[in-house]
Amino acid sequence: MSLPEVCVCYLIRSGPSGDEVLLGAKKFGLGEGNLVGPGGKIEPGETPVQAIVREVAEETGVVVAAEGLRLAGELSYPFPHRPAWSQKSWVFVSRVWSGVPRESDELAPEWFPIGAIPVHRMWDDAKYWLHDALGGGFVTATFEFGEDLRTVAASDHPRFVS
Repeated sequence: MSLPEVCVCYLIRSGPSGDEVLLGAKKFGLGEGNLVGPGGKIEPGETPVQAIVREVAEETGVVVAAEGLRLAGELSYPFPHRPAWSQKSWVFVSRVWSGVPRESDELAPEWFPIGAIPVHRMWDDAKYWLHDALGGGFVTATFEFGEDLRTVAASDHPRFVS
């Protein structure tokens, strides 16, 4: 069985103290309260690139240039204790967009220095792969979430230690 597909994009800009990444506090739904990159579900008939361009615009008001997107990951998330949450995520990084991020009904965006990302406020898996993806790498991994639905219980990622 194939998993429902979602996408996420991490916008990077040069800030006063180096590179910064745009994250936002999720206002409702799956991951409410977590810091996340803008993104969401891939609709029927959409490619991951089309979906992320649409989702970034909906959640932040920013227009991402499709040609400026870099595919940085393909991640699978089984939730054996809540199968409806299981999904596959396409991860994109971009330095090319227009507009100023603004708050939406779904996300309250904020810039964070890449060297000081508060991963403790994100989904638990981010601490294993996010810096690699932002640094130019491509990450393929599976992160299985445990009974608490918040903590990674198993993974094939080399940095995961149980």
